[in-house]
Amino acid sequence: MATILVVDDEPDVLESVQFVLRQHHHHVLSADNGERALELACSWLPDVIVTDKDMPRMDGITLCKELNRYPASAQIPVIMTSGRAWPRALPALWTMYFRKPVDPAVLEAAIQSLVTRRYSRDPGRGSLPNWPASRWAPAHTKDRI
Repeated sequence: MATILVVDDEPDVLESVQFVLRQHHHHVLSADNGERALELACSWLPDVIVTDKDMPRMDGITLCKELNRYPASAQIPVIMTSGRAWPRALPALWTMYFRKPVDPAVLEAAIQSLVTRRYSRDPGRGSLPNWPASRWAPAHTKDRI
């Protein structure tokens, strides 16, 4: 059972994605904006984040930038969703991108793949050089991503 954070400002989308993920026995956290999602991500360190790109208060792109500031949250794979076409400018900020509406079976397969990949990594290999003394020490101190 993986912990998945679902972020979307549309209540119907949020509820339907939560329903599908709970049917696959995932622990689901939810937020209706990026600010709340950032709080939950930093508190829970979910296995995967599924976020909408366009939201009020903090959009999905800004959420990804903020997550990447800290080593612990930067390791969380992010699935970005949007009703718009692929944003070519910033593809390195998230792991996967799906155009809405996302087929539930495709979403579940993507999540399963990311969770499996995340836990099958060699624990002896550090993915970040010079790991900070605190897991919440900023990864980038000069400027924000």
